[in-house]
Parts: sequence; C-alpha cells; structure tokens
Amino acid sequence: MKRMKPIAKWGGIALLILLLLLAIVPFLVPVEPLENLQTAQAVAPPESQFVTIPFEGTDGIEIHYLADEPQAEDEPTFVLLHGSVFNAFTWNEVFDFFDARGRVIAYDQIPYGLSEKLVEGDWNGRNPYSADAAVEQLITLLDTLEAEKVILVGNSYGSVLALETALAYPERVDGLILADSAVYVQESMPAWVMNLPQVQRLGPLLGQMIGGSEAFVRQTYLDPAAIDDNRMRLTLIHTEVAAWDEAMWAYLQEWGTVPLDVSAKVAGVAQPALVLTGDGDAVIPPADSERLANALPNAEYVVLAACGHVPQEECPTQFEDAVGAWLDGGAP
Repeated sequence: MKRMKPIAKWGGIALLILLLLLAIVPFLVPVEPLENLQTAQAVAPPESQFVTIPFEGTDGIEIHYLADEPQAEDEPTFVLLHGSVFNAFTWNEVFDFFDARGRVIAYDQIPYGLSEKLVEGDWNGRNPYSADAAVEQLITLLDTLEAEKVILVGNSYGSVLALETALAYPERVDGLILADSAVYVQESMPAWVMNLPQVQRLGPLLGQMIGGSEAFVRQTYLDPAAIDDNRMRLTLIHTEVAAWDEAMWAYLQEWGTVPLDVSAKVAGVAQPALVLTGDGDAVIPPADSERLANALPNAEYVVLAACGHVPQEECPTQFEDAVGAWLDGGAP
C-alpha cells in the first residue's frame, strides 16, 4: 500500500497538469480571421434569387433561393428543404423534375448556402437559429413568395423541419416527401460546455471544422468518387461568404444545445407521406427511415438501391421514379 501513495500522488499531479493545459492552451491557439471572402451576391450563380423576410429582433433576414415562375393557380408547389451543411443546390439534379409537375422553391436555411450569415449582435431577443425560428422563417418565406399550400420535400435534417412544419401549420402542408430523414438522430452538447470560455474562444475554428468538412460531404455518397469538384464547391459555397465561420458557430451554439426533436410527435402527422432511404446511407441507418414510415399514419416506404444519404444528388433517376410513382398514385 505504501508504494501506491507515490503513484497516486504523481497521478494526481499529472491530472492537474492536464486540466491546466486544457484550461490554458485554447487561449494560446491563434484564431485568425478568414481572408478573401465575398458577399453572397458576388458568389451567387445567375439563377440565384434573394429576398429579405421579416424576423422579430432583426433588420430582416436575407434568404437565398432558387425558384421557377408559377404557371397555373391550381398547380402544386414543392418546397425543397436541404440537410445540414447542404443548401438549395443539392436539388439541382431533380429541380426540373419538380418543375415539370408544379411550382418549385428551394432555399438555403440560415446559416447555410448563400442566405444571411447572422452573428452575435445581429439580433435581439429570440435566437434566429432556434428550431422554432426555422419553422417560422419557412412559413414567412412562403408568405412572402405567395405560396399558400405546399408539398414539403426534405432530405436529412430538412425532413425534420418538414415534419415540424406539418405539425405546427397543418393547413399549409398538403404532403411530405422525406428522404433519409434524421428524425431519430439526437446530437447535443450540454450548454455549460458550449459556454466555457475555452470553447467560446475556439468557436469560429469549430465552425470552420464542421461547416467546411469535405470528409463529411464525401461520406454522404455511397460512392464518394462521384462527387466532382463542382458538386463539392456548390455544397460548401457558404465557405466563400464573409463571416460564415462566425455564423456557423452562432448556429452550432443554439442547435447543438437545443436540437429539434420531433420523434415523439410523428404519429400526429396526418398528411400523406413518402419516406425514402438509400440502402447504403452511412449517415442515417436505413432502419431509421423504416421506423419513421411505420410511425407515420399515412406513409409509403421506398428503399433506393445502391444509393447513399443524398439520393437526389447521387441517384436522381431512382429518386424521381419513386416520387413520380407516389405522386401519380394520387398522394397527395
């Protein structure tokens, strides 16, 4: 036992030194501002459109979107909702498919894509990155663009936003198309950890790591080699816009501590739904999509062969065939 005391003593000293390093080192890491960043308008391709929507406590939020012109009053309106890190350009391969069947609106949820990069000090009161704010911003955008009733098409986290909106505003949502939904994914961090001075110090660097990760984008495909330079650039186009890393950190602080959880409420979704999954999804297990389809009262379930997490990009033909068959079958 006597020999244990020196070991315990030195172990305690080592632990103390480690804790001191963890407390001090983050303040020694340089956090340099990113250079050569531009405005969203300077980065935007010709098809991009921008609109400022009202949001209490701000001067308005500028939203980037892609849309066609309404052709008829009775045509359906499809609203395309991207997943985390992605943006409206994730729907490029299937945009014309939806366009041929109705009106299409695809937009960038903040802080992704080319929508506004709100940072601390840009709002008073309610956090614009909160889950309920995301629903409100979607509805406000629809009001601004005069889209009354819609079919929500969501991929990954976009499916979660679609379901939450269908529950909060059932009169506005005619149907749901949910691809590789993240409904049962719960990733959160205790608020006290996020508020540590050391974490706050490294916040923009964490934003850069998460928001600028090519590795994450590659794992969303069953065949990562299918992601060419142009697709990668479009996916991470937000990294070309000023203040993107600070905005990403502001978003992560809210979203990471108070994540959107709709899993316990899906049985209350009355709208007809199509639930899709790629059988090779390495981000969301296909079993989660099957579970969601079984939990929804009025859902059809389709598995897309040899496809990953973003079927609208990697397997657009299969995606269109499944969606077309569902729509032609009378739902909604």
